[in-house]
Amino acid sequence: MPSKIKDVVFSEPGGRRNAFVMFASSLAMLSIYIYYDVLRDVSSVNSLIMAVGFALSGFAESLPTERRQMAGGLRVTAVLLLTGLLVLTIFAPELILGPR
Repeated sequence: MPSKIKDVVFSEPGGRRNAFVMFASSLAMLSIYIYYDVLRDVSSVNSLIMAVGFALSGFAESLPTERRQMAGGLRVTAVLLLTGLLVLTIFAPELILGPR
């Protein structure tokens, strides 16, 4: 029985449209980080982590079709990074959201 996760994660990169959406999302998160952290002096490291995760996904989707293994590795890295952010937000919110 073939693994469904392996088929999805290590599939061919999605192409320019998917890469554009991921890079645009990364740019949006980066602008949110710059606005709040630099201009407002409020720590918002979560938007920076999300920007990096989206950029990794966008880079994975922009690779040529013969680079399936590298795209899969980048996808796994992005998912682990974003899952780690979610876990930290749930179990240690003071690290992500700051002291209240």
